[in-house]
Amino acid sequence: MVNKRRGEIAAELDGKQWKLCLTLGALAELESAFDAADLVALGARFSTGKLSAKDMIAVITAGLRGGGHEVETSDVSKMQTEGGLTQLADIVVRLLSATFGESTKSPNP
Repeated sequence: MVNKRRGEIAAELDGKQWKLCLTLGALAELESAFDAADLVALGARFSTGKLSAKDMIAVITAGLRGGGHEVETSDVSKMQTEGGLTQLADIVVRLLSATFGESTKSPNP
């Protein structure tokens, strides 16, 4: 069960329910991955709505790790959803919205 007040979301990947959360550690991981100087720069990057598949993998990986799952980027890059790319983009949007607020734009994969 997820706690929305903590910024947690639920998502189905590979037919399994997962809890994702962008904890401070997960956000630090994303700052490094995106070469962002701070959280403001990271939020600004996400607010453009322009994310590549590689970016989406990084966000989902960080969210899974923040949710307590031991996964590697290579594991996440192989995960599938019934809704395909649209559902993966929805996971990213919901996770970013839960962390940064509702103003996060939809990614353009």
